[in-house]
Amino acid sequence: MSDAGRVRCAIAPRRSGSALLLASVVASGTAFALASDAASYRVTQKGRAFAPGAVSLRAGEAIAIINDDGELVHHAYLDAPDFSFDTGEQVPGSKTVVHFPKAGHFTVLCGIHPKMKLAVSVK
Repeated sequence: MSDAGRVRCAIAPRRSGSALLLASVVASGTAFALASDAASYRVTQKGRAFAPGAVSLRAGEAIAIINDDGELVHHAYLDAPDFSFDTGEQVPGSKTVVHFPKAGHFTVLCGIHPKMKLAVSVK
């Protein structure tokens, strides 16, 4: 086997390990992003803003966060002590469904555009 072949074989298990780790984190309940395609509410990202800027929902309901912003990439995330998620980079046209399992008041931010804020109230 050539050196290049050995390097590829050595790297391949790490990739599958990363996928397994990601699947474990999603399955653990830490984040429910992409857990289902059904959403109670639709929130768009356009003009470097979330629209609407605030939503109220019941525990267990979900929002679909959709990038409708032409050529801009967004990155929605929430980091609270009892609930967090991270959509990663959202290219124009992409949609991520996020379930909110617990009651509370949360602020969803964009990792690329710091002025973007979405207030989520969960009862």
